[in-house]
Amino acid sequence: MSTKRNRSLSSSRVAFYALTLSVLTACGGQGGMKMGDDQFAVQAVAFTSSNQSTQYPATIKGLQDIEIRPQVSGFIVKLCVDEGATVHKGQALFQIDPTQYKAAYDQAKASVASAKANLETVTSTEANKKMLHEQKIISDFEYQTAVNNLLSAKASLAQAEAAYAAAKQNLGFCTVTSPSDGVIGTFPYRVGALVSPSVAEPLTTVSQIGDMYVYFSMTEKQLLDLTRAGGTLKEQLEKMPAVKLQLADGTMYSEEGKIDAVSGVIDQSTGSVSMRAIFPNKQNVLRSGGMANVVFPYTMNDVILIPQSATQEIQDKKFVYVLQSDNTIKHTEVQISNLNDGKNYIVTGGLKPGDKIVVEGVQTLSDGQKITPITPAEKEAKYKKALQDQKDGNIQTAFN
Repeated sequence: MSTKRNRSLSSSRVAFYALTLSVLTACGGQGGMKMGDDQFAVQAVAFTSSNQSTQYPATIKGLQDIEIRPQVSGFIVKLCVDEGATVHKGQALFQIDPTQYKAAYDQAKASVASAKANLETVTSTEANKKMLHEQKIISDFEYQTAVNNLLSAKASLAQAEAAYAAAKQNLGFCTVTSPSDGVIGTFPYRVGALVSPSVAEPLTTVSQIGDMYVYFSMTEKQLLDLTRAGGTLKEQLEKMPAVKLQLADGTMYSEEGKIDAVSGVIDQSTGSVSMRAIFPNKQNVLRSGGMANVVFPYTMNDVILIPQSATQEIQDKKFVYVLQSDNTIKHTEVQISNLNDGKNYIVTGGLKPGDKIVVEGVQTLSDGQKITPITPAEKEAKYKKALQDQKDGNIQTAFN
């Protein structure tokens, strides 16, 4: 009988401790634990500064996207590179059939040789005629004819040399080369296609991607905030902080960029102004035509920050409990900024510096309720003591 009684007492004690622990756990949690029936942590609000960032949709472009167009007509006989390849200035991209241009080049070259030979002959004739003219052996008319023939021969040589230069240039145009370092775009024309300087689409595009331009737009109000800071716009651009780039997959680009240009004209249809940032692209991660978000950091001064846990949301409005002089609390609506860091709200209205708000257990409170305010530090100390008492088995003090 004694053994059964002891077991019964042991079972009752275990059940009591289990109930005690469950109650303490339910009341626990650093964010919502209440150290007494009417004790709630409160804190005073004050002006402070907050580092924020905002994002703008952006388009990525190379420093220069150069359209490659043929300068002579003919059939493409060879593709010297592949789409998307990295090329260097002067590297061959396409080969246009050079047959007719090689023939024109050879003909022009021969014409130059013929004109030179003719000039040598006419030059000798003019020299001989001059000597005879000085000796009064030939007439003025005959000598002047020799001079005119010399001038004509020189002009013929110049004409032949010009035709030769044009033929040589056209033959060189049969090999289409890259005008700069960059990355090749797509090929709308392939081997066998007939191309000419008047084709609608370029042969391809070469994008310079050593550095990349990122274009985005800012509202007129935001631009005014920048220009009111004092100094010229150029000076303000130099003072602007570095910007970051969020890529299409959501990751942040490893390099920071710098805003280097602002459009001087505001788009009347959108009320925005175009801005440009430049980003280094040593690893060729950024590609012309890509989409991204420019992350623009800035500091907000003289703002009030409150913990998000101190607010209640009712019909898309935010409310806090403000402590009154008689320790009652008032359910007060606050206006907040759309910007937040995930932990705190930026208050734009409804509170003033010095106001004290309840920062824990707000879901259990009601308007006009009287509380015993404690500081967050006191709350933390009581919370840690309660956990220690629970750990040590001091059930009675764990609830005090």
